[in-house]
Amino acid sequence: MSKRNLDAVLRCAARGMKVIVATARPPRSVRMLLPGPMLEISSFVYYNGALVVDPRTGFEEHLSIERPTSADILDYCAAFLPGCGISVEAKDRWYAIAGPIDEEIFQTRFHQPHILDREQLKSVDATKLLITYFDSPEGLRSGFRDRVHLVVTDQGTLIQIMNRNVSKASGVTTLLRRYGIPAAEAIAFGDDHNDLELFALPLRKVAMRNAVDRLKELADQLTDTNDNDGVAQVLERIS
Repeated sequence: MSKRNLDAVLRCAARGMKVIVATARPPRSVRMLLPGPMLEISSFVYYNGALVVDPRTGFEEHLSIERPTSADILDYCAAFLPGCGISVEAKDRWYAIAGPIDEEIFQTRFHQPHILDREQLKSVDATKLLITYFDSPEGLRSGFRDRVHLVVTDQGTLIQIMNRNVSKASGVTTLLRRYGIPAAEAIAFGDDHNDLELFALPLRKVAMRNAVDRLKELADQLTDTNDNDGVAQVLERIS
């Protein structure tokens, strides 16, 4: 996080604005990537909404995938995506089946998964399933559309699967209700497909210039890229 972006967010927080970090990442990655002052002022929507945490009040909500559904997805992958990489996030613990693990996506230079076989993995209370090295997500999407929330991100290279009732939008809505803040008074920044549900909420929507095209179409405003402090450019006008 750049100093300019951090300073802009901290100024907003000093004025009494609430800060929510809504991400597909697990808590350990957020702790590694964000500076201490940002961690201290924020509430968090992890795993695209499957884990919602407000550290200052002690609030936590965890919605995992139903175990029979996780088991069926693992069996489907074994039968129809035999070369794929599969890992499971379970409330900040990371498990994987021995096989290909994408170092860039999963940051294995810093964190290593616990290796389990498929039957052992079925017993894990999965917060999120992650699948890489696949030809097409359409079989999973059509076969499990009524049982899970599935999004494809990272330029089509990563399938993320969560409880069917969660999304970034559901997590953010939970925190806004706890704060007593109407959605219309919130600003959301986004850049990828897992922000689409968030941009369906009746809030002010700001798409990064590097965002996927559909998100730009839904946005109220387009700002500069992540690398060029696009968030700060917007927040500096209101703080």
